[in-house]
Amino acid sequence: MNTRFRRTTGLLAAAAVLPLALTACSGGDSDKSDSVGKASASATESAADMGGSSSGASNMDQPFGAACSAVPKNGAGSFDGMAKDPVATAASNNPALSTLVTAVKKAGLVDTLNNAQDITVFAPTNDAFKKIPKATLDKVLADKAQLTKILTYHVVGQKLAPKDLENGSFDTLEKSKVTTSGSGESYTVNDNAKVVCGNVKTANANVYIVDTVLMPKM
Repeated sequence: MNTRFRRTTGLLAAAAVLPLALTACSGGDSDKSDSVGKASASATESAADMGGSSSGASNMDQPFGAACSAVPKNGAGSFDGMAKDPVATAASNNPALSTLVTAVKKAGLVDTLNNAQDITVFAPTNDAFKKIPKATLDKVLADKAQLTKILTYHVVGQKLAPKDLENGSFDTLEKSKVTTSGSGESYTVNDNAKVVCGNVKTANANVYIVDTVLMPKM
């Protein structure tokens, strides 16, 4: 009788312990599942972060600068419109560059600029030309040789990305050099002309719109 009682008690104890053991095992699997889930989520977040970084890098290839807001949103003079035309034609569709376009036409450089391949143009705004006394500007516009010298000084024979401007020195079509400095979205040409809208794409050129006319040594 005592023996049977002990066996029955042992069986009951084992039966009581078994669910607890199963629960513990199940809890372990749940923890592992949670860990895997967290690791997966972490990996997903990391991938998303990497994707975000890539997108940010892509944004750096867009036009930048305070004066970019004045560029038309649509049509031939917009950024998308300018990207479809060669540089002289593209500039003619931008109201802020009308004085430059007039000068380019007077110098007979429209075809030269439109047919050039992979160039960079530092394009002075209308306000940049207004910094020059009217009598002086009229004299320059009437002197084709001098006008050509000044305008070709604004053209570099290679496409320059913003990063190239950080500490640069480049040969111009006029045969002398321009220097650039800066970082991020703030760049200066020849220490006095500020880029007010940079990295504007045309079909054959990168354009950096500047607030001062660049003057080569005469």
